[in-house]
Amino acid sequence: MTYVNFTASGQGGHDVSVLLDVDPVIAVNTADEAVTWGRSRAEGLTVLNVGSRDQRVLNRPGDDLRIDWGYFHLAVPDGNGAQFAESDDAVRSFAATGGLPSADDMEMPRMPRDGAAHLAVVLPMGRVSGTPTSRHVLLAYTEDFSIEYLGRKLRPYWQRNGGTVQQMLAAAETDYSSLEQRGRRFDEKLTADLEKAGGKAYAQLAILAYRQTLAAHGLAADFDGTPMLFPKENFSNGCISTVDVLYPSGPFFLFFNPVLLEAQLKPVMEYAALPRWKWPFAPHDLGTYPLANGQVYGGGERTEDDQMPVEESGNMLILVAAMERERGNWDFARQYWPQFSKWALYLQEKGLDPPNQLSTDDFAGHLAHNANLSIKAIEGLAAYAEMARGVGKPDVADQYARLARDMAGKWQQMALDGDHYKLAFDKPGTWSQKYNLVWDQVLDLKLFPARVRESELAFYLQHLNRYGLPLDNRADYTKLDWQIWTATLASDPAAWNKLMEPIGRWVNEGPSRVPLTDWYDTKAGKEIGFQARSVVGGVYIKVLADKDLAAKWRDRKEP
Repeated sequence: MTYVNFTASGQGGHDVSVLLDVDPVIAVNTADEAVTWGRSRAEGLTVLNVGSRDQRVLNRPGDDLRIDWGYFHLAVPDGNGAQFAESDDAVRSFAATGGLPSADDMEMPRMPRDGAAHLAVVLPMGRVSGTPTSRHVLLAYTEDFSIEYLGRKLRPYWQRNGGTVQQMLAAAETDYSSLEQRGRRFDEKLTADLEKAGGKAYAQLAILAYRQTLAAHGLAADFDGTPMLFPKENFSNGCISTVDVLYPSGPFFLFFNPVLLEAQLKPVMEYAALPRWKWPFAPHDLGTYPLANGQVYGGGERTEDDQMPVEESGNMLILVAAMERERGNWDFARQYWPQFSKWALYLQEKGLDPPNQLSTDDFAGHLAHNANLSIKAIEGLAAYAEMARGVGKPDVADQYARLARDMAGKWQQMALDGDHYKLAFDKPGTWSQKYNLVWDQVLDLKLFPARVRESELAFYLQHLNRYGLPLDNRADYTKLDWQIWTATLASDPAAWNKLMEPIGRWVNEGPSRVPLTDWYDTKAGKEIGFQARSVVGGVYIKVLADKDLAAKWRDRKEP
């Protein structure tokens, strides 16, 4: 549900009207799919609707695809003199006469490319003055089923109690005024806290990432009403519930609402607990959006080829420990303890010096002896120790806490390369962002001495380009989320500002006009790949690391 508000003011007494025209391609994947349209009534609303003729629910998965089942709705409150039309001639008519065609198009079904009717509304703002006049409309897209999970079709979460479209629209209109006021207060408070925590450039970036982080998910209800939140790996491969997408976006949900992180982790854990997942490490994904019927990446359920064993196992242990700490209980860890124990054992065996595996930065290819991936394994084992203590297993907690400390000491010797630490243990003269180290401070693990962070940060400051810090020495590209994680390592505000400055420059100067990318060139500023992904929620690691601020937002009481 989205509200669109129009406000007009001015001098000279002009009469103002606003046309909102919706191309029917909004309801299908491509303009060659036939659509039908019509008008409806909900309480206090006139509703224009458009949807595909065929309504093939959950018909196929993929990346860069748009939903082509369900219906798009344009709902307009009664009582403001609005005009309506369902016609592909609305824009021309409005430009010529200030009004809409007197008759609707009724020749349907028709393809958008062949003149299918647009949904159009004209909102009269009246004679404008110095006092602003506002009108609003409601936009919604509804589908009977939104996700297929392990063979069963799940309804969108808002329908968990059997609510109808007309009831939802009417309730949304009733709530408009209160939500607008709450939203303004929320925006003001959040903006102020973001600026205080990281400066204006950081606040700008975090605000830009906010909506995208949420929008890249589908919120469904399990058969018992349990919320299940499924991210789509937009513009990279279309996978659903990718664990190394959950990991970078995790700070956003840990900061605002850990319950939503549990809603993302639960589908992964239910799948991992099935006999069909036979590997001793965590899965990479649950399928390709919107079909979450089993891993498709790499070897899937068949082989270990091109999997991310250390990556995903470390990710899950860290996320669960962080979530349970934020929520103040260990019920989730207790429920899936056998799986977590299996993954901890895998990291114990393979994590210190990872074999030739992919990591989340899979675009860079396989890499053996990956120093940053090793940090993730070590932090993951320490996180498992925290979980063990939380579920009442002190002996296991002590064992794995000692193991993590011992591995952290060995890591420092294996990775040291003069004034910094290597990309890979067997590659002197290399370097990389050690962004996984951020959990050492967020989770208070204290495995690595301050000199590790300080020497790395001093080295990074010597390698900044115009638009940011490269991911490592192999290329000029970077990852937006990892840069903020790396910058969060800085205890000195001056170092944070130096690392943040080129990112702020990129946000305003970067030449790529796409939904916020997280993979770009630090010299040219151009998008390399990826856009509209939820991983940009990772920029909230900065405020998550501020424990007082995180507690304030986690515990906030909003009317």
